[in-house]
Amino acid sequence: MVITLLAVASVAALSLGAVFNITKAPIEAAQKKKQEEAIRQVLPAFDRLETSKAISARGTDSLSMFYAYQGDQLVGVAVNTYTNKGFSGLVRLMVGLLPDGTINNTAVLEHKETPGLGDKMQQSKSPWSLQFNGKNPSTNNIHVKKDGGEVDAITAATISSRAFVDAVLHAHETYTKKQGGQE
Repeated sequence: MVITLLAVASVAALSLGAVFNITKAPIEAAQKKKQEEAIRQVLPAFDRLETSKAISARGTDSLSMFYAYQGDQLVGVAVNTYTNKGFSGLVRLMVGLLPDGTINNTAVLEHKETPGLGDKMQQSKSPWSLQFNGKNPSTNNIHVKKDGGEVDAITAATISSRAFVDAVLHAHETYTKKQGGQE
């Protein structure tokens, strides 16, 4: 029985390793494509993109920032941001900011929020996230109305709404810190 169990476990481990190696490259390519599409969605038209990392304004890690140029003119910055405050944990967004820090657009990259409730943060499910467009967190109170802000929460998904706001503010704080040369 021990030899049989060892043989079955070995075959399973080898199969799992082989499947991992086969699917690793296509998964990475799909993630890269999704990120590129999100960058195009959240920024104005551009012809050149420069990538950099910025220490998070919260000091926990670094965020990827994508500087978009039309000719030599900076037209916006896309920030790959996240929060762990979602109802089901991690919420990852791409936030497009204009050079003055105004939010141009947002795109959800990843979440595990409740279908039919928290997933309404995705533009494909609901226009809810469009209320952030054109607002600057430096001058607007970007918090949920229940917390004294001016953002309408998703009905029955206040925690998911707060998480989305937190991720947007994380992006803006990091962008502002980097622009101020505080990094």
